[in-house]
Amino acid sequence: MAATTHTVTNQPPPLVGYDVFANDPALTEGITRYIAAERLDEVREELGTLGKAAGSAHAQHWAEQADRHPPVLRTHDRFGHRIDEVEFHPAWHRLLGHAVTSGLTGAWSRPDGHVRRTVGFIVWTQAESGHGCPVSMTHAAVPALRAEPELAAEWEPLLTSPVYEHELRPVAEKGGALAGMAMTEKQGGSDVRANTTRAEPLAAPGEYVLTGHKWFCSAPMSDAFLVLAQAPGGLTCFLLPRVLPDGTRNAFRIQRLKDKLGNRSNASAEVEFDGRSWARRVGEEGRGVATIIEMVAATRLDCVSASAAVMRQAVTQAVHHSAHREAFGGRLIDKPLMRNVLADLALESEAATTLALRLAAAYDGGTERDRHFLRLAVPAAKYWVTKRCTPMVAEALECLGGNGYVEESGLPRLLREAPLNSIWEGAGNVQALDVLRALRREPEALNAFLTEVGAARGADHRLDRAIKGMLTELADLEGIEARARRLVERMALVLQGSLLVRHAPSEVSDAFCASRLGGDAGAAFGTLPHTLDLAAVVERARPVIDC
Repeated sequence: MAATTHTVTNQPPPLVGYDVFANDPALTEGITRYIAAERLDEVREELGTLGKAAGSAHAQHWAEQADRHPPVLRTHDRFGHRIDEVEFHPAWHRLLGHAVTSGLTGAWSRPDGHVRRTVGFIVWTQAESGHGCPVSMTHAAVPALRAEPELAAEWEPLLTSPVYEHELRPVAEKGGALAGMAMTEKQGGSDVRANTTRAEPLAAPGEYVLTGHKWFCSAPMSDAFLVLAQAPGGLTCFLLPRVLPDGTRNAFRIQRLKDKLGNRSNASAEVEFDGRSWARRVGEEGRGVATIIEMVAATRLDCVSASAAVMRQAVTQAVHHSAHREAFGGRLIDKPLMRNVLADLALESEAATTLALRLAAAYDGGTERDRHFLRLAVPAAKYWVTKRCTPMVAEALECLGGNGYVEESGLPRLLREAPLNSIWEGAGNVQALDVLRALRREPEALNAFLTEVGAARGADHRLDRAIKGMLTELADLEGIEARARRLVERMALVLQGSLLVRHAPSEVSDAFCASRLGGDAGAAFGTLPHTLDLAAVVERARPVIDC
């Protein structure tokens, strides 16, 4: 007799074979807004190809493999020679290689480069997040290296190259290279001025040897690292290559790999410089923070973009499941309460994505006003978007119920990833204090920020009221540090509201302003006013399997 107890019903089809880019209106509309018309077709084709790859079965399989088989440290070869290499599963190399060959490290010299890269980064990060770290570090190293034109001329073509070669060889023999970063130390963390790593100058101009320990080194398998160390003239930035020009290995001792909450596919390490670690100075002695801050700003934007990607993938999974799962006599997506939850999640996702694209467009703009706008908007966005990621992903997981709690769904991997971008490149307090620093030192930054949010003034009364409340907060400097988080949250919400009012459909901007600015919502997701057009918001977030 045939068994009948295992007939599978009422399960959604796999979310596979879909175009991650084309199914995201915030991205498709964003490139229309920011990409020059003569390049729009080219960019659509480029991102559509990447979107189909990100939604494919093989990319999903690579992601699962890379997460299940984390990197392994090999300190010595079989003969006892010290090699300090990190071994990755082949799936990791496929993911990272696809990112590099798709131009995700090459924004700086392409027209509209930051918008097209940010969209691509959001798309491809939805396949798997961990490999985004070396992609981000490599991309962000370029502006820091430009402080030393000779180094930039040597390294920038390699860092922006679409060629992926992961073997450690002299960079003169490679068609492309990766960069990492080693800034923080165990006694200081974000307070890099407390660093004790020493840099001693050699006879050749610009050359030093380093001695010290780095508590966190990002992407330790890279070809070179930007490092902060104390030179005779103060805290200074250096470029430390893994392989010396003569082909021998530099003294770069990997002590151990970090055992992290999430981001399992990616390697983060503690490293030791033993007094023979050769490096080249980047920028002037004593100007280390000023030199590397451009790298930090670029990686902070990537933290916003990566969080937006994780959020988008979580809401996509939740909407897809709810569109096919039936309970209590109908599809979950049609139930008023579930629709409220899904709409709320979709709002958070679209607001994050829209903000990330506006920051990228300001990088491409390159004007003095853009620079001042970014000075405030980047840390404010980094603070708020990354903070919203974890509760949002947790709520999306709950939409799948028990199905979302098992590893095969992919949601647990997203949930473990969610807190990461709030911590890396400066946790919440660091971002909030950075906003205060900009407010005190750069009045032009506030003017640029207010000009941006003011572009939507008069379009929504709740936004207008929120802008007024923000200005009241800004005018009262008493006890400002203790209120910094409250202020920065308000700034980020006002900026998101202004962008959505100008660029999103009315059902999206109306729901955002009502709930995030007008106070007509509870503390949990799924508490939007029932009078809003929630069905339209959810339908906008629903993926279509078409490839």
